[in-house]
Amino acid sequence: MIETQEWDLVITPKKSILAVDLKALWRYRDLLMLFVRRDFVSQFKQTILGPAWFFIQPIFTTIIFTVVFGRLADIPTDGVPQPLFYMAGIILWNYFSECLMKTSETFRANQGLFGKVYFPRLIVPLSVVVSNLMKLGVQLLLFIALYFYYLSQGMSSPTWLVLIFPALIILIAFLGLALGLIVSSLTTKYRDLKFLVQFGVQLAMYASPIVYPLSLIDDEHKWLILINPISSLIETFRFALFGQGYVTALALLYSVAATLILLFLSIVVFNKVEKSFIDTV
Repeated sequence: MIETQEWDLVITPKKSILAVDLKALWRYRDLLMLFVRRDFVSQFKQTILGPAWFFIQPIFTTIIFTVVFGRLADIPTDGVPQPLFYMAGIILWNYFSECLMKTSETFRANQGLFGKVYFPRLIVPLSVVVSNLMKLGVQLLLFIALYFYYLSQGMSSPTWLVLIFPALIILIAFLGLALGLIVSSLTTKYRDLKFLVQFGVQLAMYASPIVYPLSLIDDEHKWLILINPISSLIETFRFALFGQGYVTALALLYSVAATLILLFLSIVVFNKVEKSFIDTV
């Protein structure tokens, strides 16, 4: 009589390119946190200042933007104190761009690991989003301290839209994750795309309301800026805190819809490439 064997784990191929195994992601949550810790350790290994760079980067960038764009170029900020205006855009843009850039290296940077052991591949890009979210949280503490200083100086109070701030952060995270997954999937065959993305992200910052308010753009050309999904998210964040900014329900709904569509497409592309990327990467 042949005894049947019971297996602890059975690995089966995905039946659909739309499949996202949420149960598997939850089971591997410990691995997710290990990757998050790895990102922190590798980022500040052999550095003198360590996590202090979380504060140094936005502070120095804000100072440079205030001097160059606020004082020399004299670009208006809708009556918002210049350091607050620039820092609000900087910390959100940095979170988006770092999620995009680091996620875009998922297959290339982890090809050795992916070829040796099984785990849900989405764990790696999700760890990038989480680790950068922690960095964003630290930088928000700096921003909040500066914000309350200006509140004590008579600046207007925040609007009710501040309640949707967590939703804005989630949308920015999804947007960076979606674009990063698409780029990561494409770079398995087209390596030179990573150089285009690095250059494109730098240019995209100036196509977003980071160093200028949307009110500065005339109505005829405003749509060119709003076509970038992150533009409305940043403007909504500023309007929620300062009561100043160009926010419409249509523009915000467009950003939400574009983010969800891109996330859907990224999962399709990622799942399709995941099956055979090891042969081409």
